[in-house]
Amino acid sequence: MISGLADSVLATFVVFCRIGACLMLVPGFSSLNIPPQVRLFIAIVTSFALAPLLAATLRPLLADASPLRLASLIGTELLIGSVIGLGGRVFFLALQTMVTAVTNAIGLSSIPGTQVGDVDPAPALVPLIMAAVTTLFFLTDQHWLVLRGLMNSYDVWHPGDKLGGDVALAQTLNRLSEAFVLTLRITSPFVVYSVIVNLAIGLINKLTPTIPVYFISVPFVMFGGFLLLYLTSDELLSQFMIGVSSWVAG
Repeated sequence: MISGLADSVLATFVVFCRIGACLMLVPGFSSLNIPPQVRLFIAIVTSFALAPLLAATLRPLLADASPLRLASLIGTELLIGSVIGLGGRVFFLALQTMVTAVTNAIGLSSIPGTQVGDVDPAPALVPLIMAAVTTLFFLTDQHWLVLRGLMNSYDVWHPGDKLGGDVALAQTLNRLSEAFVLTLRITSPFVVYSVIVNLAIGLINKLTPTIPVYFISVPFVMFGGFLLLYLTSDELLSQFMIGVSSWVAG
């Protein structure tokens, strides 16, 4: 009886390794605005819910398992959970990178912003966009799809299966490629705007060298950037959430 109880506790812990590693990195749940106690509670509750469904699969692996075998199983589950969580995290990191570039393009890099979900200071536009997409992540129920994806991951990566470093690296590289292509596509209007505006300012500055065109043009560049943001913000957010939802669905 004691041996069976120990196997059940150990099986629940193995499930918790994958769930906890994923929630530590996946967007939304990994935000610094969510207390660690809440994240831990979510991971424990999810592990308790999945453990009975996976008990029949895990108990043969844990029966009379050596410490080395047990450590290998725990390490593999941690790696799988980290790969799943990092796959979603790179989308938000890529968007944060491109929005930072956008703030430089429209002249907003000198305006400090409030830190939202990050420890590094950033221009005001960056926390605004990141707070919006994080809110939409929960409003569109993507967090439930993440939990469902964790359940389905046991059909793809069975407990005890070895996850090679090349597979994990290939998964991460594919997500990075998808994330940066998506964010570059949705922020491309600002890139084009920056090229055209700077080319026009440089040409005017050459034609009228006695006039400080750069300092005069800063308010107009910012106004054009705000106007472009107003016209494209809905499409930017919706296209980004479509890209994230396609990753979750896959």
